[in-house]
Amino acid sequence: MFVAAVAACATFVAVAPAATAADQTSGVVSSERSFPKTSTARKDLLKESTSTDVEQDSNWGGIESLDVPKTKSQAEKDAEAKAEQEKKAAAEAASQAASRSSSRESFDTSNLPAATGNAAGIVALGLAIAADDRYQYGGCNPPYNMDCSCFVQYVFGQNGISLPRTSGAQATVGYAVPSLAEAQPGDILANANHAAIYIGNGMLVDAENYGYGIRTNPVSWSFGGQSYSIRRVA
Repeated sequence: MFVAAVAACATFVAVAPAATAADQTSGVVSSERSFPKTSTARKDLLKESTSTDVEQDSNWGGIESLDVPKTKSQAEKDAEAKAEQEKKAAAEAASQAASRSSSRESFDTSNLPAATGNAAGIVALGLAIAADDRYQYGGCNPPYNMDCSCFVQYVFGQNGISLPRTSGAQATVGYAVPSLAEAQPGDILANANHAAIYIGNGMLVDAENYGYGIRTNPVSWSFGGQSYSIRRVA
């Protein structure tokens, strides 16, 4: 068998050049691809090939050197928008506070109407104070820093009429007026949440909030559909 195999190989070697030569004479060009001989047979065909040859002075940089475009999630964008709105609101509040402070400093109490002890004096004083913005929630340092019930208490007090401090208590003083149609300037409109002084024609003067301060308003605006008592003490 060995001899036969050697003979077959010899025959192939002898025939191949002849075939090539025959192709050349017939005008057909053929080519052969030669491959380098493998000096070492690989035994483990499934093992992954790796290379550990690295130049010692190679510098490939690090991840911190990569110029990667920065993107923001929707949550981050929403958080930034909210922070910006809060910043603007704080700036507006500071501006309003500065305006109130300036207004307080310029307010001359000597120009307030003289006390008369009657409804006309109450309305006149209430309207005079409404020209200046001095509202403060829960505050009562008249004629500055007043909430709604403190404002009513101060105006009546300047006219010689003592009232309780809270709006709920002010809703029980004097005697009741049946309806707004029968209300007169100088009456108190009050409930557990708010108190104001009626000035006629469906209007009142009250210390409303930080944004609006002390001013005149329609009754429906200040009480917003809530029920209230109408009390007459002057």
